[in-house]
Parts: sequence; structure tokens; C-alpha cells
Amino acid sequence: MTGMDKTGDLNELDRELLNALQWDFPVEPRPFAALGERIGITEPEVRERVAKVKAAGVLRQLSAIFDTRALGYGSALIAAKIDPDRIDEAAAVISEHPGVSHNYKRNHDYNLWYTIAVPPGDVLQEHVDVLHKNSGALVTRLLPTLKLYKIGVKLDMTGATAADARTAVLPHESPERTPEMEIPTLSDLDIAVIRTAQEDLPLTEFPFAAYGEIIGCSEDEVLSTLASLKERKLMRRFAAVMNHRTAGYKANAMGVWVVPEDRLEELGPRMAGFARVSHCYRRPTYDDWPYSLFTMVHGMNAHECEETIDAIRAESGIDEYTLLWSIKEYKKTRVRYFNSDWDAWSAEHLTTV
Repeated sequence: MTGMDKTGDLNELDRELLNALQWDFPVEPRPFAALGERIGITEPEVRERVAKVKAAGVLRQLSAIFDTRALGYGSALIAAKIDPDRIDEAAAVISEHPGVSHNYKRNHDYNLWYTIAVPPGDVLQEHVDVLHKNSGALVTRLLPTLKLYKIGVKLDMTGATAADARTAVLPHESPERTPEMEIPTLSDLDIAVIRTAQEDLPLTEFPFAAYGEIIGCSEDEVLSTLASLKERKLMRRFAAVMNHRTAGYKANAMGVWVVPEDRLEELGPRMAGFARVSHCYRRPTYDDWPYSLFTMVHGMNAHECEETIDAIRAESGIDEYTLLWSIKEYKKTRVRYFNSDWDAWSAEHLTTV
């Protein structure tokens, strides 16, 4: 395969394939053959290209993407004020938590931002209290999702998406979430499939059969369970997880907006409709944090992010906002569901609370 080096220099066909992996991955016995038919190459070439974009660091993994809250996990975005002289030390403490999937330094008095999930039955506040104390945070604010308007990172590898481009928000990108969701009833097979399908899909001709060999069940049982998890809105989709920076998306900005209460239900969906917006949420406000709508924007550079934020401002008429830039990435991973990592962390930290 030509047109690629270890810095992620992709040719046109590579970019088309990466879009397909992110946007519409076929969950069927021979998914790579189906992708090959779609873009006009053979199945072995699809798998070869996928292997090489992984080796180049552009593609992190192919896996099921689950809805954390729908699975019964408690979760929230956390904003913390940390003494700037010890922010790296504080971030290291927070990143040790198995449920912290993203942890960033940002350009604000609230300078450390992280997402956290805790298993069904655990109290989120207890975990956050420990992290607040152990990290030495000056202030910690919980910012759970009050209303989800969009969630779905899709990096257009063709570079054709304009700053003000609009797109329909698909059902899996705006799942029905409530602040308190009932813990679902899951069978042993459900849990086994979740544990396995959250890991990277094998690059074989029949990868879901390979999942079945790991679990000890048939390919049909894997596929039917994944279909059931999606139908029950526990799995949002099966898709590629990209390495943003290696893929060329070197900037991300969190636009936070002061929106009047009576305009939230109007502007939330409108902001979510911008193609470059990957996440759009309503979150709680505080005396020192008046921003109720959050829009995450990704771009090839800072200018692209600013263009989209400007387009949102122009359309919404909201002039009171702040743009928070990611300055340093401490941790970026996927929450791993139904494993024992939380047990070890809880045994060490929660018994002393």
C-alpha cells in the first residue's frame, strides 16, 4: 500500500476506508468483505490497510461502543481547580482511577478536566471525593449530563466538512439518557460479549467468530447478542476509535455557552447539528460556572475549531461563551466494563472514606 508513512500520511482510498470504519461498520460475519465491496477493493486489501493504519497509530481500535449510563454505570465530567505548580502530580493521581477515561489540562482556572465512570451499585460522589482529596484539588465541580443532544466522534478524513456544515443527528448519537437510569438486567452471555466486544476486533476473515472462540459461544450468538444490545440501546454502535492527533486532528476545543433557560431546548439540538461538533450536552451550572451548554469541536488546527465556534455563535446569537483548549493530554482511553480493576481501586481507597 502506498501513500502512507508513520506520521499518518494517508491516500484518498485510506481516508475513504477510515470514514467507513467510523461511520458505518457492518456487524456481520465477514465485515471486511462487505467494506471491500462498498469501496471497491478486495477483502484482504481492506484488512491490510486496516492493519497499516493501526501500525501508523491513526486507528486505535475497532470495537463496540457502549452507553455507559445505560449499562448502569454512574458517570460525570469533572472540572477541578489545581495549583498550577502541581497539576502534573494531581493528574497522575486522578489517572490511576480505572474509571477515568479522559484527563486533560485546559486553559482555565478550572484547569484539570476528566471524565469518570463507576460500576453499578457504587456511589459516584464517593469516588470523586477521594480523587478531590488525594489530588489536592482546590475546588472540584461535578458536571454530569442533564441532557444529551449528541455524542459521536466522526473525524472526516477527507477534509471536506466545512466549518458551518450541518448534519442530521442519528439516533445512536442522541440516546435517551436520564440523570438516573435503571440498572439493566444482563445475562452471563451479555456480559461476556460486552467484555470481549469492547476489545479490539481481530483482523481475520470472520472476526466475530473469533470473538465467539474467546467467549466460548458461536458466531451467531455473538452477532445476535450485539444486535440485542444495540436494540436495547446499551450499545450505541460498532466503530473505529481514532487517534485524533495522528489522524491529523491536532486541535480540540470545548465551547461552553451561557444559554437562557428558556432557549436550552431550542439551541441544544441546533448546536448539535453542526457536523464538526462531536459532543453536545446540557450540564449543571454553579455560582462560578454559568455555562450550561457544552460543545466539543475537533479540527485539523486551532483555526478550524475557532471557525466552527464562530459559526455556532453567529447562528445561536449567544455571545457569552468561553473556549477551553486542551493543553496537555494525561489520559485518553476507553472505559472497560465489567472487569475487576474497580474492585482493587475501591479496596485501597474507599475503605478509608
